[in-house]
Amino acid sequence: MDTKNGSARTVALSTTALDVLQSLPRRLDGRVFGWQAKDSFEKTWQRCIVRAKAAYAEECAKSGKKPDPAFLADLRFHDLRHEATSRLFEKGLGVMEVASMTGHKSLSMLKRYTHIEAEKLAKKLG
Repeated sequence: MDTKNGSARTVALSTTALDVLQSLPRRLDGRVFGWQAKDSFEKTWQRCIVRAKAAYAEECAKSGKKPDPAFLADLRFHDLRHEATSRLFEKGLGVMEVASMTGHKSLSMLKRYTHIEAEKLAKKLG
């Protein structure tokens, strides 16, 4: 498998993630996803965004609220990496644990991906 920094790594997964992966059909080539074309992933991501926006619009209609046109407007798949990094810290994982999962080799890059919410930090302070 190719990684951005060229270094292979083993990543811990939650039991939920393991359950989801184990429920998928097994592929002969060992891959989880079988994208062939370069743009296959991007097309899949865009379909996910379209479905999420439709579900959001439906929920807004049910509750009588006007949908926000900015909902998921600029969301890129890579944004989820920033979100996950922040949530791992909020779960109490340490710097080295998070870095081993995200693949960041420097503290400065790890910090760039981390966005801790002030409210959650204030709660920890008491």
